[in-house]
Amino acid sequence: MPCALCGDIVPADVARCPACGAWARRRDFRAVGVAVFMLLGFHAFLALGAGISLVRVSRPLRTATQDGYDPASARHSLVPFSDLFVICAVLAGITGVMFVSWLWRAYTQSPGPHRHRRSWVVFGWLVPVANLWVPPRLMYDVLVTTGRYRMSQRHVAGCLIGAWWLSVLLAVLLSRWFARGGADSLADARFTVHLGVAAAAFQALAATLAMSVVYQVTRLQIARPD
Repeated sequence: MPCALCGDIVPADVARCPACGAWARRRDFRAVGVAVFMLLGFHAFLALGAGISLVRVSRPLRTATQDGYDPASARHSLVPFSDLFVICAVLAGITGVMFVSWLWRAYTQSPGPHRHRRSWVVFGWLVPVANLWVPPRLMYDVLVTTGRYRMSQRHVAGCLIGAWWLSVLLAVLLSRWFARGGADSLADARFTVHLGVAAAAFQALAATLAMSVVYQVTRLQIARPD
């Protein structure tokens, strides 16, 4: 199989790449990181496309009047976007499984110290209430310990992780609010469309920020000396 770092052909029974000397576990970790990065990128483009389409839908509503407003037509135009957000949720679930697998390996390979045990890499997403604050703390610990950041760099990393997690929470909240939105009146339709645009924007932002973290941690860990 080709080496994920340099592209040279590595025999199946060899633990190190003969060209660059990379260990097999680092090649595998890089492959998982690339897969997560690409899934996040696809999610970001899908959410961005949904947001742009919703902005186009909102343009006729700006000049519409209550007398000429058709609720049935407005609801019909919003149905595909509800389905699109369902697709985004399914894609987010698939990406989440890959992301947790990547985070488990990144946690294991990071030098520490960590504020949570490794089991929280999985349970931190599943335990109610704890899943509101454990995942960003895990991501922060993995990022700053892998890079051995100084205090100023830790502040930047904290802002990055905080912005990512806030975007995730807002995207989930606004997506559910959009799914429950109505179009019985012109004001309701405008508000629902604005919710959809905001939800799509935060989804795209969350995916983009997660891509930057995954790229940075993966790059640092595969480049770290043995």
